[in-house]
Amino acid sequence: MTVTKILFNMRLKTMMVLAAVAGAVIALRLIDIQILQHNAYLQMAERNRTQIIYQTAPRGRVFTSDGVEVASNAPSFSLYYLGSNKDSEYLARLAHDFAPQLQVTEEKLFQTLQSGAQSGKAVLLAENLSTRSTVSLQELRFYYPGIYLVEETKRNYPYGVFASHLLGYLGSMDDRQWRKRDTKLGYRLTSKIGKNGIEKKYEQDLKGKDGGIYLEVDYRGRVKSIIEDKKWAAGSDVYLTLDFAVQQAAENGLKNSLTGRGAAVALDPRTGAVLALASAPAYDPNVFVPYSDQPIENTAKKINEYNLAIQGIYPPASTFKVITAAAALESGLLDVTRKVYCSGKYNAGSRIFKCWGTHGPVDFMEGMAHSCDVYFYTVAAQIGAAPIERVQRMFMFGRPTGIDLAGEKAGNLYGPTRRARNKTYWFIGDTLNLSIGQGELLVTPIKLAQFAAALASRGNVYRPYYVEKIVSNQTGKEQIVGRPEILQHADLKPETYDMLFKALKYTVDNGTARRVKIKGLDVYAKTGTAQNPHGEDHGWFMAFAAHPGEEPSIAVAVFVEFGESGSSAAGPIAREMLEAYFNNPAHAAKNKTETDYNELLVGESNAPF
Repeated sequence: MTVTKILFNMRLKTMMVLAAVAGAVIALRLIDIQILQHNAYLQMAERNRTQIIYQTAPRGRVFTSDGVEVASNAPSFSLYYLGSNKDSEYLARLAHDFAPQLQVTEEKLFQTLQSGAQSGKAVLLAENLSTRSTVSLQELRFYYPGIYLVEETKRNYPYGVFASHLLGYLGSMDDRQWRKRDTKLGYRLTSKIGKNGIEKKYEQDLKGKDGGIYLEVDYRGRVKSIIEDKKWAAGSDVYLTLDFAVQQAAENGLKNSLTGRGAAVALDPRTGAVLALASAPAYDPNVFVPYSDQPIENTAKKINEYNLAIQGIYPPASTFKVITAAAALESGLLDVTRKVYCSGKYNAGSRIFKCWGTHGPVDFMEGMAHSCDVYFYTVAAQIGAAPIERVQRMFMFGRPTGIDLAGEKAGNLYGPTRRARNKTYWFIGDTLNLSIGQGELLVTPIKLAQFAAALASRGNVYRPYYVEKIVSNQTGKEQIVGRPEILQHADLKPETYDMLFKALKYTVDNGTARRVKIKGLDVYAKTGTAQNPHGEDHGWFMAFAAHPGEEPSIAVAVFVEFGESGSSAAGPIAREMLEAYFNNPAHAAKNKTETDYNELLVGESNAPF
C-alpha cells in the first residue's frame, strides 16, 4: 500500500469521526432544546411577541361663544412594564428605584410588577404623569428593559373655577356605569368619564376614540419594533353660549361679595341663550384630574357641588313687586298718579305690617323706585291676590325654567288658588306678603333671570339653553344644539309693559337701583332684600339693558346669600356683568337679532296649572 493511500484513509477516518462527533453534538443539542429545555424555550419564544399599549384619545374641547377654550387637554404620560422577568431580586430593585418617582410604596409597585411578569402582558404602573416627573423616569428606564413611556393627554381646565358648576368634572366609572357603558366608544377600566355638568351631559360627544401602539417585544420586554401605531380620534368640540367676560365678572363679583355665597345668571332676552351661570362657592374641576405627582384627593372631597343658581330657592322679595305692579296695571284699577302716604307701617286690622323705611307720600313711580312696602300693601289690598297670582302664572313662576341641567328646582307658586286646592284659608296677611315677594313664594336665581328676560322681551318666556353647537374634529360637521324656544308668552297690554319699563328705568335713575346707572345705556332694574328668619337677609338684584333705541340684549339676576341688602350686595355684581357685556366689541354696536317668532317652538307650558 502506498504512503499516499494510507494518508487518504487516515484523513477519511478523521473526517468520519469529526462528522460523527458533530452529529452527536447537534443531536444532543436538539435533545436539549426539544426535550430537556422544551418548556423554557417555548416560554421564551412566546414572550417574543406583540404587546398592545392603549392611548386615551383627547376629549373634545369646550369653548365660550367668544372663542375662549375653557376645557382643554394637557400633555401627560403613562408608564408601562412590558417585561416578563420573574426574578424577584430584579423586580425588587426596579420597585425600589421607581417607587419614589411614582409616589407609591415599594410593596405595592412590586406586587404590580409581579402580576405583569406572571401574565406576560403590559401592565400599567402609573398614569397622568407630568412632563417634569418623566425626566428622571426617562433616565431610569434605560437601566430596566421592559419599561415603556406612552404620551397621552389629560383633561385640563385652564381657568380653574370658571363655570365649574356648568362644566362639571371627570371621574372613574363605578360598577353600574361600567355595566351600562357604550361598548362602541371603547371604554376601559381606567377610562375617565363625565360625572357632572357638560362633561356628563355630552359624554358621548366629548369622548374620542382611543388609539393604541402595537409593539414587537423580546422575552426581556425590550421593544424590537413598532408594528402599528393606531392613531386615536379626538372627541367633538362643544361651543357654549357663555360670554367669557360676563361669566368671569359674575364669578369675581360673587367671590368678593359680603359672604362669598350666591349665584348670578345672565340671559339673552331675545333667545334665551345663557350668557353667564355662576354659583358660589365654586370649585376647581382640575382637582379630579391631577397629575400623579400632585396628589390632592382631600381637596376633591371638600368641594361644593351644589349649584345654587338652579337649586337654591328663596323668596324673591321686592323684585316681585314688578308682578304686583303688572297685575294692578292690568286690572285698570291703578291710578299711577295717586299718592299713598307711607308712615313706615300698614294697619291690616288684625296686624301691623311694617315697611323697611318711612317714605311719606309716594305715587307709583316713587313707590317702585324706593321699593315702598306700604305702597304695594295698599295696591294689593285694592286689587286682591287673584290678579297677582294670575300674572305669576303668565311668567311661569312655580315651574322650572326648563334648562337642560339635572337637579333644577321649580320654586313655589304662591296664591289663593293653590290654597283653595289644598282646602286651606287665604288671609289678608297672605295677600300683603305676596305683594312684596315674601311668604311662601320661592324662586331660584335662574327663574328670576328668566323673568327679567321675559320682561325685557315684553312677554316671551324662553327656555334657557347653554350649548350652541357641537363640531366634529374628524369631519368638521356642525350639529346645532341650542335653538330659541318660547315656552309661554305673558300677554300683558302694551301700555302695561311701557309703564313697567318706565318705572324700572326710573328706579335706576332715581331709586334703589342707582348702582347700575351706566352712561350710554338704558338700564332697567329692581332690587330686593329677602327676609331670612335664620340669619342676615338675602340680597337680590335683577336688571336688563340696551343701547338707547335698541331692544334689550342682556338680562341678569344676582343673588347674594346673607348679603343684607340687594342694592349694596348684589347691585355691584350686576353692574360688573352689564359693563363686561357692553364693553365687549361684539356687543358695543347695534346688534339686534331678527328672529321670526312664528318659527319658534312653543311648548305645552301654556296649559293652566
